[in-house]
Amino acid sequence: MINRLVVFGATGDLNARYLLPGLAALRAAGHLADGFQLTCADRTGWSDEEFRSWTAGQLDRHGHSCPADARTWIADTVRYRQADATDTADLASLIAGDGPVALYLALPPVVFPGTVTALRGADLPPGSRIVLEKPFGEDLDSAQELNRLLSEVVPEQAVFRVDHFLAMTTVQNLLGSRLANRVLEPLWNSAHIAEIEIVWDESLALEGRAGYYDGVGALKDMVQNHLLQVLCLVAMEPPLSLGERDLRDRKIDVLRSVRPLTEEDVLRHTRRARYLAGRLGEREIPAYADEDGVDPRRRTETFAEVELHLENWRWSGTTFRLRSGKALKDDRKEVAVHFRPVPHLPFGHTGEALPNVLRFGLDPENMTLGLTGIGSGARTLTPLTLTAQMEAPDLPAYGRLLLDVLHGNAALSIRGDEAEEAWRVLAPVMSAWSGDRVPLQEYPAGSHGPAPESGKDPR
Repeated sequence: MINRLVVFGATGDLNARYLLPGLAALRAAGHLADGFQLTCADRTGWSDEEFRSWTAGQLDRHGHSCPADARTWIADTVRYRQADATDTADLASLIAGDGPVALYLALPPVVFPGTVTALRGADLPPGSRIVLEKPFGEDLDSAQELNRLLSEVVPEQAVFRVDHFLAMTTVQNLLGSRLANRVLEPLWNSAHIAEIEIVWDESLALEGRAGYYDGVGALKDMVQNHLLQVLCLVAMEPPLSLGERDLRDRKIDVLRSVRPLTEEDVLRHTRRARYLAGRLGEREIPAYADEDGVDPRRRTETFAEVELHLENWRWSGTTFRLRSGKALKDDRKEVAVHFRPVPHLPFGHTGEALPNVLRFGLDPENMTLGLTGIGSGARTLTPLTLTAQMEAPDLPAYGRLLLDVLHGNAALSIRGDEAEEAWRVLAPVMSAWSGDRVPLQEYPAGSHGPAPESGKDPR
């Protein structure tokens, strides 16, 4: 296990909301020993004491579920260094010391190439690891170039292209439910499943993240990485094991099987939109274009929906719908598996036999199965719902992610060729959207999103 962690982007939202609380959870669970060294770096000219005070406040705010002694230990242990992440001398000073180090680049993706280039001359200790947050590049060409730069610094096994979705218990339960239950896997194909929705709709609006979000949008922020990763777990063939090579090989098989989107496909089967002014609960939300830090000329979408099809034996004929939106009326974060209807109802009851829907709730964590039964004392078909509540995870997603990095378990990180393949899948969508060949629809904040195509349920 690596016992040194350096986080670049120390004062950013990612460190405050997720990394520091994740480290506190690891300390509380006994995974971080007293000799663990944590250094946070940024351009801000703070002292150790100032940063430790800031850290304590962020942990109280975002990590309050962790025991107080674990939060205090993180705040007392962390060291702060003012540094430029693209300066070789600054990097060399930060990583100097005994043994390998894990470098977590909690930075805007545009900074990654400069940081990785600077690391070439920083004398990175053998066995060190580099962690990069999504999105990995801005398109296929930039992802390929970043992979080339990384290969000049560390071997592929030492690169962690992380996606915290894959560390979520419910996302991992997709595999468990499929592969550990004989009742599901025989039905897990296009003969029985008509459509699978992978949805991350949230009531949160921009929430002060214009500096990042306005240059990315919903397609790159959510669909290109998070939702495509969930698609891989939903649609992959059973791996020989959950080891690094077997799992990653099966994931990339899914991405390679995605039918290339023609321009006509993009026009007919994708949607983009951004929110107008509206009301969310008791809050008045301004239009996205009027949010602080937003450049309306970029025409950044806050809602993205893409319909994909896989060209393989298992899934030919099933539709995969990936969707994410901000400032919507309700939070809806789930994988919904829509089974085909039964071919014949052999009895004379009235009512409709609804198709079965198996829902994996991603947040909150639960599972429901919609069935059809017979109403009590009546000759009427009636819907039934079976619900299972997941056990609370022993670690938050970022705690699990950080533990995998420190132990060198790369199974749930994204391999270089997989990162490139994900950009290939959505390249036609990005091209058409950037050229305004798909209309940018609008929807009021607090609504269910843009109007669906005729005959389609917006939810």
